[in-house]
Amino acid sequence: MTQSGRWGWTVAVVAITGAALVLSFVLSLATGGGTAYERHFVWLFWVNVAVAALLVLVIAFAVGRLAMRLRRGKFGSRLLIKLAGIFALLGLLPGLVIYTVSYQFVTRSIEAWFDVRVAGALDAGLALARSTLDSQVAELSNQARLAAERVGDPRGASVPLTLERLREQLGARDVSMVGSNGQILLTAGGSAGAITPARPSTALLRQAREAGIGSQIEGLDEDTANAATGAARVRALVPLPSTDFSLRSDEQRYLLVSVALSPTLVVNALSVQAAYSEYQQRALARDGLRRMYIGTLTLTLVLAVFASVLLAILLGVQLARPLVLLADGVRQVAAGDLRAKPVSAARDELGGLTRSFADMTQQLADARAEVGRGVAQLEGARTRLQTILDNLTAGVIVFDREGRIDTVNPGATRILRMPLSAWRGQRLSERPELEDFARVVGQRFELLATSPEPGERDHWQEAYELRTGGRDSQMLVLRGATLPHDARLLVFDDITEVVSAQRGQAWAEVARRLAHEIKNPLTPIQLSAERMQHKLASRLEGADRALLVRSVATIVAQVQAMQELVNEFRDYARLPAAQLQPLALNDLVSEVLGLYGEALDRRRLQARLEPGLPPILGDATQLRQVIHNLVQNGLDAVAERQDGQVAVQTSAARGEDGRLRAVRLTVLDNGPGFAEHVLKRAYEPYVTTKTKGTGLGLAVVKKIADEHRARLRVANVHEGGEPDRPIAGARVSLSFSDFVAAEPGRGGGSAPATGEATQVH
Repeated sequence: MTQSGRWGWTVAVVAITGAALVLSFVLSLATGGGTAYERHFVWLFWVNVAVAALLVLVIAFAVGRLAMRLRRGKFGSRLLIKLAGIFALLGLLPGLVIYTVSYQFVTRSIEAWFDVRVAGALDAGLALARSTLDSQVAELSNQARLAAERVGDPRGASVPLTLERLREQLGARDVSMVGSNGQILLTAGGSAGAITPARPSTALLRQAREAGIGSQIEGLDEDTANAATGAARVRALVPLPSTDFSLRSDEQRYLLVSVALSPTLVVNALSVQAAYSEYQQRALARDGLRRMYIGTLTLTLVLAVFASVLLAILLGVQLARPLVLLADGVRQVAAGDLRAKPVSAARDELGGLTRSFADMTQQLADARAEVGRGVAQLEGARTRLQTILDNLTAGVIVFDREGRIDTVNPGATRILRMPLSAWRGQRLSERPELEDFARVVGQRFELLATSPEPGERDHWQEAYELRTGGRDSQMLVLRGATLPHDARLLVFDDITEVVSAQRGQAWAEVARRLAHEIKNPLTPIQLSAERMQHKLASRLEGADRALLVRSVATIVAQVQAMQELVNEFRDYARLPAAQLQPLALNDLVSEVLGLYGEALDRRRLQARLEPGLPPILGDATQLRQVIHNLVQNGLDAVAERQDGQVAVQTSAARGEDGRLRAVRLTVLDNGPGFAEHVLKRAYEPYVTTKTKGTGLGLAVVKKIADEHRARLRVANVHEGGEPDRPIAGARVSLSFSDFVAAEPGRGGGSAPATGEATQVH
């Protein structure tokens, strides 16, 4: 048996003992038979004292253990003390109430027992019983005297018959003739169980001799049970008259008449006498009786309070044991120990809580093992990923949320020809040789996050020309994407050789076409036309002569236009480097649009210029050509529509913090838009949807945008802004990141951010 089990049995035995004593006290009060209880009060009192002393020792031991637990700082000690106090209070308050009520009840009840009216009633009852008995004695004495006179000669032969007749007349139990010494001489009738009646007492004989008649009551000194069976009787002794004067005095005869008392009368008389006697005894012991009952109540209260405190401690231990197990388990889990935890055998909620905690700990252990396996798998996957990154020809750089280099593969080091692996934890902008590159990448990510173009929801792509001091420039294709937790992924390829090869092939094809299709026929055509005019002009007059002149002029003009076209190809191949100077984009746009007065008047061309834009860094000559090409392309696209419109607008692209990120030039039209195959190759020479023209317009614009390090984007405009809706026009935009900013800390000459529109397919 465990220690708690032994404690439980001890408390049970003590509680049963105290309950038995209290019940005996209550029963004695309820039945009124407290005589036996009073006889054993002394040893019952000391038994209660012994039980109380035992409970005091047990409680002292329990309190000592609680104090030791509290001193050692064990979990649950304060809870046990609180529970003990609560249970003790719950036991003490009702006990005090019951004790107070019982004290008042016992005191008032004892005082009520000895009330004056109760004493008077007992005296009156006793007097009534006595007067009733005295009247029966007197009546029997008179009847006996009259009967003695009728007996006649006591020596006659008819005496027995006379006695029998007298017994029947008097209704007596027996009638006897008694000698002078009290000996029964003759008798009529008799008591059950006796042959002859009992001899009269000496006192009765003396009374008969002295007073001439003697009477007394016999049997009232017996207990109530014997008196109720008829043992109580009234006896009268009367001298018999005699005519023989020769008799001596010692030969005197007496008539003895015995009449049984009514059993009811006898029982009532004895009960009144006993109650009166007991009342007198209790009246003398009133204070002792009060002390006896109040002492018993006090011991009962002490037993109840001590038992409640002890039960509080035991129940507190039972309640705190699961909590102690939980606390110990929590400390072990906090220390990283996830081994199986002990549980409480109790079937209550606290026991279930310990079992749930053990299950949770096991689940945590399983989860930690699973996490360990997952970490191992993750490390394996990371190793494989690193192997893949190491073998990629493309460069890969991963930036953390602060913009610092987190991961770099050898391809990035090879392409940029810089020790990027040694710069982990640093920003690209901290390296002077990559400051412009870092600026472009940062601005491009910011534009993607704050002002994305349609189709740029999760990634971006564009071409970038990397120039570093003392080295040839490199043409890179940059691809960026955002990762979880605000990380950024940058992937780039070196396409310098690819671009050079494409340009070489393109110019070879241009040269071939120029040689075969344009350049060779131009001079003979012009010469032939001029010769015709020279030969025929003098021979014709009037309208014919005017027609000839106009026709030759037309031929010469078209030849010159074709020559200008050849020069345009030449200019594209030998476009001079841009001379970047601060200029106002709005003024430049207004200057170019002034050449399209007719379109402005017809409202087919509109200008939407945002005021307050900062100056950009650009080449005015080249940018005029860009604006002219874009406006002309837009007007050509809407030429067949009566409601066709072209809008030229400037705007500022700002981030979430309100800072200016770029100055944007956009040309919109509501024409048929670009075909899908044209969008994929919009910047290549000879790619066009026009029936006239060479398709070099956007190619020249792209080259000029690259010179200005601006982002060029070509896209279709859809109805309602939804990509799956019909095309409602076209949009071409340039974003200039090089501008003379008004904000402190920003100045001209910063690295531009080129657009996403340049894509490699």
